[in-house]
Amino acid sequence: MILLLLAVASPALSAPLFEQSGMIDVELIGPVRSVTGKTGSPQELPFTLRTGGVDLDIGVRVRGKSRVQLCEFPPLRLDFSRSEARGTPFEGQGRLKLVTHCRGSVSGRANTLEEYLAYRIFGLLTEVSYRVRLLRITYTDTEHRAGSEALVQMGFVIEPKDQLAKRVGGVPLELAGVALGSFDPGQVALVYVFQYMIGNTDWSFVTAENDDECCHNGDLLDIGGKFFYVPYDFDLSGIVNAGYAKPLPEMRLRNVRQRRYRGFCTDPETLRHAVRQVNARQKEIFEVIRHTPGLEDKYAEQAVDYLAGYFDKAENEDKLLKSFERSCIDP
Repeated sequence: MILLLLAVASPALSAPLFEQSGMIDVELIGPVRSVTGKTGSPQELPFTLRTGGVDLDIGVRVRGKSRVQLCEFPPLRLDFSRSEARGTPFEGQGRLKLVTHCRGSVSGRANTLEEYLAYRIFGLLTEVSYRVRLLRITYTDTEHRAGSEALVQMGFVIEPKDQLAKRVGGVPLELAGVALGSFDPGQVALVYVFQYMIGNTDWSFVTAENDDECCHNGDLLDIGGKFFYVPYDFDLSGIVNAGYAKPLPEMRLRNVRQRRYRGFCTDPETLRHAVRQVNARQKEIFEVIRHTPGLEDKYAEQAVDYLAGYFDKAENEDKLLKSFERSCIDP
């Protein structure tokens, strides 16, 4: 049933921005310091987004929770006029989440691309995933002194939840809690394996502190009567290894590069199938990493080496599954 729903979901339902994967050059012109500064305005401010010789009037504001405190340059939300964006790559878009460079160091810039890779990798495993589009952004601060150099950094925008739901034939859900039996078994098993592979422990099916909805760092969709958990926010994962990333104390991990299986105990054969799904994509995963624009070879090979550690373990399926069984959460 699920496969049928996915098969009939027409690509035309998805906005053109996320139908391609090539990088887009854009310029954001406006009061950058007022929006991004620690004492800046939390309100949406007027900006111009320039792309392909076209100027679009948009609104820009800070978004996010922890990263607002941790980052030198916080994540942003871009608010487009749908009618004005016609004929541009942003046609059909309203509000878009923009993941920016958190910190301006060389490793900090690489972290942006490494998180982008986490989204791309999950997208190789399943259509029920957030698509992303890479941007090379020139920030031109209209409040800055004349003659100063513009800031050029990589970033990426994330497919909105309503577009994802429409694309895969699903319905977005907003629930305080979810019974484990409501989830599609194969899809959640794939999430378990993916999160383990990229070294991410910053997620769960439990409502996060100060939130009213399930789940932590994931959205829920109903597809054909089954619930699907769609993960996001991978900045604390091992593949990113951000300078500010630390594992939760209760995890008792040395650092975020150390993997910990956080899936619920599930049918071993369902989990085996998920492992095989991931393993079948190894070559494509490595190709995506090595061909990401702007990612220096040093960081690309670090990402490949880190994931290779998982794939080496996964060659012995039985041993890997037994390790999952020892660590799994009893529902």
